[in-house]
Amino acid sequence: MNSFIKDAEVSRRGFLAGSTGLVFSITVGGWLSAKSETVLAQSGRAPITAWVKIGTDNSILIYAPAAEMGQGVNTSLPQIIAEELDADWSKVVVEQSPHDSKSYGNPGFGGGMTTVASKSVNGYHDKLRIAGGQARRVLLDAAAAKWGVPVSELTTQPSMVVHAKSNRKMSYGEIASFAKMPDALPDITPADFKKPANYRIVGKSVTRVDMKDKASGRYQYGMDVQVDGMLYAAVARTPIEGGTVESVKDEAAKKVPGIVGVIALKDAVGVIGSSVEATKKAKELLEIKWAPGKLAGFDSGKSMAEYQKRSTDLNDKGLVYNQIGDAPAAMKGAAKVYKADFTSDYAYHAQMEPMNVTAKVDDDGMGADVWVGTQAPDLLAAVAAGVLQSAPPKIRIHQVGMGGGFGRRIYPDHVAYALLLSKASKKPIKVIWSREDDVAAGKLRPMTAHHLEAGVDANGKIVAWHHRLVGESVIGFTGPAQRLAAAKGLDDLTMEGSKFDYEIPNQFVEFVRAREGNEVALAAWRAIGSGYNKFVIEAFLDEIAHDQKKDPIAFHMALLEKDARARKVIETVAKMSNWSTKRKDTYLGFAFNHVWSTPAAAVLEISLNKSNGDIKLHKMWAAVNPGLVISPDGTKAQMESNLVFGLSQALKERITYTGGAIDQSNFHDYELIRMADVPEIFVEVITSPNEKPTAMGEVGLPLVGGCVANALFQATGKRMRAMPFTPERVMATLKA
Repeated sequence: MNSFIKDAEVSRRGFLAGSTGLVFSITVGGWLSAKSETVLAQSGRAPITAWVKIGTDNSILIYAPAAEMGQGVNTSLPQIIAEELDADWSKVVVEQSPHDSKSYGNPGFGGGMTTVASKSVNGYHDKLRIAGGQARRVLLDAAAAKWGVPVSELTTQPSMVVHAKSNRKMSYGEIASFAKMPDALPDITPADFKKPANYRIVGKSVTRVDMKDKASGRYQYGMDVQVDGMLYAAVARTPIEGGTVESVKDEAAKKVPGIVGVIALKDAVGVIGSSVEATKKAKELLEIKWAPGKLAGFDSGKSMAEYQKRSTDLNDKGLVYNQIGDAPAAMKGAAKVYKADFTSDYAYHAQMEPMNVTAKVDDDGMGADVWVGTQAPDLLAAVAAGVLQSAPPKIRIHQVGMGGGFGRRIYPDHVAYALLLSKASKKPIKVIWSREDDVAAGKLRPMTAHHLEAGVDANGKIVAWHHRLVGESVIGFTGPAQRLAAAKGLDDLTMEGSKFDYEIPNQFVEFVRAREGNEVALAAWRAIGSGYNKFVIEAFLDEIAHDQKKDPIAFHMALLEKDARARKVIETVAKMSNWSTKRKDTYLGFAFNHVWSTPAAAVLEISLNKSNGDIKLHKMWAAVNPGLVISPDGTKAQMESNLVFGLSQALKERITYTGGAIDQSNFHDYELIRMADVPEIFVEVITSPNEKPTAMGEVGLPLVGGCVANALFQATGKRMRAMPFTPERVMATLKA
């Protein structure tokens, strides 16, 4: 049997007796159950439901609870534990934690194991500090008992307990050889935490723990999973969401060498075989008659026209999403009212590793092992249990690396196919979606239309703000229905970013839900609604500033008089970009945002070929302050990644529907930004070490739409209000 599934159950007493080290089973509430759920013996180490394992060789194993998608979270989270543990980072080994929400759940998500919304570091921060501090205290207590001295006389150095009075030292590894586990872990309070001035690991740019394996090709992604007896499956899925299989002709498919079966499911036909190539070839030979789904006839172009019409019809009342003061009254009394309309298209996640999952259903059909890269193992386990009409504890999830997630790997739609095909075939099954499958079954960022109005007083100060967004509800598609009902129909995913911290006394933001109950396939998408909402806000503010002949940066500063952190990032990026210096043949665009408590600002420099509408990106400067910075290099890389991702969606990425099916199929017609197109990027990370860390993973992307739109205005003197800013749209604007 393959080592992926060679599991054994052991008791805590039995594990400690047979191991050569000390295992810390730590949570905020104290010790966990004495029995570990599953223990995978590997290389002399045995991961259990614990945060830290210390070996007699001084090695320190730390578990990382969040999903690693390339964002570096499997380095930054262990840094927090290691800091409070006072560990020698060179001795630390990091492994993915088991799927166990009770032990490893994120307090930022109510204890669930979910990696979304940039909440890993700030969500886990205090819990991990307590975990590290408790482990350190246990070591101190054990050393004090061994030496017969008061624990108050002891201190620690990296992986070492020190008794200064007797000039004695003892390594953590030596302590691990004799320490006895207490019945309850010591209480750790914020007063016991290290002071930021004494940090050695947090705030330092340590080498990412996954880099060596990724550089050498040893890193395990979902695509790499191999299980004894495994077969492959290709899935021909309904081209129209909600469609079902009416009939299948599979005779030709079954004749392909290596094919062992063809199985019709409700909305798909699975082809099982001994190789990826065989299943792909056989899938193409299937003749399937589909019953049309709920989206039959849907045309995104026609729907966009309807969205735009609804956005400007103020009698079509939406749901109040944010209300401060009395915006309608202030608008009536304003000296001048500005109005503008914007749109954004559907966008596909385009993660480099297409969706895949490997599953082996138990002989009784009630449980399963699932090897998968997922952002939401709790949700995936619940869905898998539903498919098998079982219970989530019977689903054993083996988390593997992901070649990108961006919100797509929250949604567990692909796991059902692997489970059903495994159950039918009595074999482990790996389902791999081709890029064409992945695009066709994409879970998209919604298409939106916006109408904005702003009223200013005689001095040009904004006194009223009205923002109407027309779009589908992401939660309306993903469910559960009670979540949207509890929110009274207000979708925080679709509307994310429409609230802001600008000092405008009267604000009114409303959500006009489109296609209610008949949404296309949607999901959270990197930065969620902030990607389009911040674009329209920043473009509109720039328009107002220019009409008043005010510098856009000075205009923003006046709207943020009370926000020192926000003003600092704006001042920093203005200095970085030499904002006030005139360019020759290039143009600058500025934008600011405040996403999940993290202020960020950026300036983009472009030039424009007015004969064909091509936008050339030259340089981009950005500044961000995410509070306490765990890893400066990691934070900088996150910001750079955000900006590149944002530039791609602002300039190129666009999904359209005709007849209910997605028109695009691969990267030839769903274009992404290429390396040659990326500008030079300069990032300044500002740290506030005495504040808690705030969000970082999606902060940069929402800046980009505004930067591009505002730079294009400088280049053309005309406003572009439809994103993405394709060459065709640029030319249409120039000719208008």
